[in-house]
Amino acid sequence: MSDTLKPRPTYRNIHVSQIVKYRLPPAGIVSILHRVSGVGMFLLMPFIIWMFDASVTSEISHAGFTSVFSSGVGFLPGWLFKLIALGLIWAFLHHFIAGIRHLWMDMTHAVTKEFGHNSALVTLSLSVVLTVLLGAKLFF
Repeated sequence: MSDTLKPRPTYRNIHVSQIVKYRLPPAGIVSILHRVSGVGMFLLMPFIIWMFDASVTSEISHAGFTSVFSSGVGFLPGWLFKLIALGLIWAFLHHFIAGIRHLWMDMTHAVTKEFGHNSALVTLSLSVVLTVLLGAKLFF
């Protein structure tokens, strides 16, 4: 039976034309998303600071803050701000959970292929499930 199976190609130096065929393992996906979420949170830091400032300064600023999310500002609709906030929620949750994963692997020296695969799947699923739960609260 093994004679009929086509051998899997090995990629050492991936050329641009091979990127489409390359199947990144879950640990690699988590690693890339960990970096993307960190950059996203850094770039949206002014929005995060504005949200915090507007929500705690006074009752009037809090009312303006909530109106941005319900009716929008200018030509930008409120759902766009909710979508940005949802992206920030995902970025924070994923970055936090992936950070805990990396700390756990560093502290316990659990650097096996199996643990990396399983913990990456847990990280991806936890961040998505928690984002959906908090997103339901945000949108409904």
